[in-house]
Amino acid sequence: MSTDAEKTSRMPWVEKYRPAKLDDLISHDEIISTINRFIEKKQLPHLLFYGPPGTGKTSTILACAKQLYTPAQFKSMVLELNASDDRGINIVRGQILNFASTRTIFSGTFKLIILDEADAMTNDAQNALRRIIEKYTENVRFCVICNYLSKIIPAVQSRCTRFRFAPLSPEQILPRLDKIIESERLTVTADGKQALMVLSKGDMRKVLNVLQSTSMAFNIVNEDNVYTCVGHPLRKDIERVLETLMSTESFEKAYDEIQKVKNAKGLALEDILTELHLFVMRIELPMSVMNKIIIKMADIEERLAKGCTEGTQTTALIAAFFICRDMVTLES
Repeated sequence: MSTDAEKTSRMPWVEKYRPAKLDDLISHDEIISTINRFIEKKQLPHLLFYGPPGTGKTSTILACAKQLYTPAQFKSMVLELNASDDRGINIVRGQILNFASTRTIFSGTFKLIILDEADAMTNDAQNALRRIIEKYTENVRFCVICNYLSKIIPAVQSRCTRFRFAPLSPEQILPRLDKIIESERLTVTADGKQALMVLSKGDMRKVLNVLQSTSMAFNIVNEDNVYTCVGHPLRKDIERVLETLMSTESFEKAYDEIQKVKNAKGLALEDILTELHLFVMRIELPMSVMNKIIIKMADIEERLAKGCTEGTQTTALIAAFFICRDMVTLES
């Protein structure tokens, strides 16, 4: 039999450090305080949480459920359905209806149904759901969680109190990140933390997953190791590509150099373009030249997204820079 400590050590950090109480959550203070007031007054409405992934939607409602129910009550009082479960009209009319319609043995409390990633539910299922929400309000509360509010039908939206979970800011992520780094005894550099922030774009789940992966692959978590672990282009590689595009005189030599970087690091041209765009924006160029090069890069990215070959689009990228270099020479 494995001990609780062994089980915890094998858990992904996303689950290991998931907040157990509402007070442990690191962001959205207004939402947390509002839900706390609902719980204190025993007037929890139906809830609708929406926003990007990794911003604490599921953690908030699970922490809320743990606050409402004792561990013994949890299993019989909470029904959680995720996108991986079948949630068509038959499940709504069957499993959800049965759970909602049966009375609770604990007096003075209500059951909780959590529909995670509800934007994957069909319109028919959502239409069936709205009647259940209305009919069994005395006995059950629903929490609908989604990434895209537009995919939830207006009839369901109007029956719930909506809360938007915005992406987390670095100031919100860093204290919890530092706590986990200390707890796991990791060696993380300042540029490593910055790289985690850049890659995550406000997604706490992504921060922890990338941190765990990098710490298992390397002894030290720095910028290069974080980017290498997720296959993201390194800053020095993008600088090398940009230098090639801006200064190489021979078209053939520029093409060979870029192909060499791509093949050595296994980079996709689309990823190079995304990072290259940030570097190009920092170069001091005449506005007409800057407009031209950004439009050309956007066209190349569109063609790549439509399935054009990378070789042809690499030559288009080099040609775009050569044209803009000629424009700068003419203007100066």
